[in-house]
Amino acid sequence: MSEALTVPQGPPSVRLGLKENWPQFALLVLINAFVGGMVGIERTVVPLIGAEEFKVGSTTLVVSFIVSFGVVKACANLISGQFADKWGRKRVLVLGWLVGLPVPFIIIWAPSWEWVIAANALLGINQGLAWSMTVIMKIDLVGPKSRGLAVGLNEFAGYLAVGVTAYLTGYLASEYGLRPAPIYLGVAYAVLGAALSILLVRDTREHVRLETAAHVRQASPISFREIFVLTSFRDRNLFAASQAGLVNNLNDGMSWGIFPLFFASFGLAIDRIGILKAVYPATWGILQVATGPLSDRWGRKGLIVAGMWVQAAGLFLTGATTHFEWWLVGSLLLGLGTAMVYPSLIAAVSDASHPSWRARSLSVYRFWRDLGYAIGALSAGLIADRFGLSAAIASIAALTFLSGAVVAVFMRERAAGSVDLAQQASRPAE
Repeated sequence: MSEALTVPQGPPSVRLGLKENWPQFALLVLINAFVGGMVGIERTVVPLIGAEEFKVGSTTLVVSFIVSFGVVKACANLISGQFADKWGRKRVLVLGWLVGLPVPFIIIWAPSWEWVIAANALLGINQGLAWSMTVIMKIDLVGPKSRGLAVGLNEFAGYLAVGVTAYLTGYLASEYGLRPAPIYLGVAYAVLGAALSILLVRDTREHVRLETAAHVRQASPISFREIFVLTSFRDRNLFAASQAGLVNNLNDGMSWGIFPLFFASFGLAIDRIGILKAVYPATWGILQVATGPLSDRWGRKGLIVAGMWVQAAGLFLTGATTHFEWWLVGSLLLGLGTAMVYPSLIAAVSDASHPSWRARSLSVYRFWRDLGYAIGALSAGLIADRFGLSAAIASIAALTFLSGAVVAVFMRERAAGSVDLAQQASRPAE
């Protein structure tokens, strides 16, 4: 779990390992819980605000707030690694929180659906910058041997907060209405997250320099264009991870927008919708405490393939049934599968990236992954408007199963810390 590494070039106080850096690591876990909570305020109530308060009749238009969120978050992810390497991780984290501060206030006071869409564009920037930095900084702190654990704990905090907040907003909405009471949670998250990031977080660039000193020096610097091509298409492991990440968040974007409408179409009460919307991310979050370290021990590929197929099973079950109990099982399966996939994918990308450009490689992966929100919400909305909500869920389930098959064919298991392609980036992968 702990990896102490020192070299003459680094400051004597800088060491790699969870034990050596636990105060900052724990602080970043807490901050990412607030980042996740910002998304959680929208999981249950915002689709219903569009359908019930603003009377948006088209499913595609209802989920348009997720499209704006996904596109902007994907682009923010893409530039976050560049900014992190140039400005430092802390500055990017603080910037993310400053952009996110207005979001809950806009949702509370929005006079039309267009204002909610605009708020979600700001939320996308907040998530793309702040969540990216919390995971990158944790990976910086622990070193190569504990990447899965670091990612698992980061995502545990974020998605447990998503689930808890989804439940709380559903309860508050059932008692006090869709606005403003449920959204007050977002105000607290934004203020606390920004304050802790400004006052207590320390940058981790010295940890990156320390780890870089222990790696084979690259013959020449690698450009961002080369990193983009490498991560997106050229390396078979990075390609497999990027497409799986995209499809994983594609089905999450679909469930975010479609599930509340699907459950409500059968007359399910909003508090019970809140339970279902909480179970999925809470299961996803809690189990990553186990699946992250397991990916360090068992390898990444098996967990990713199995996880995508478990997600597909959960989606098929949800779309094919009409009762709360079966939907609950489907949500549990979806959470279990996502917990298997999420930390394993980030760790797999980290394994294949040199420390000197790991942040940029992760930003490219997260670009493709979070573009899935927009693609999933838009495609599911179009399918739902033409063929119905159940057909939309089944279509995304089939695509999720296919994505797992792509990982099974293309990905090769690679030991943590073995960055063969990163050390010879100019040569195509075999």
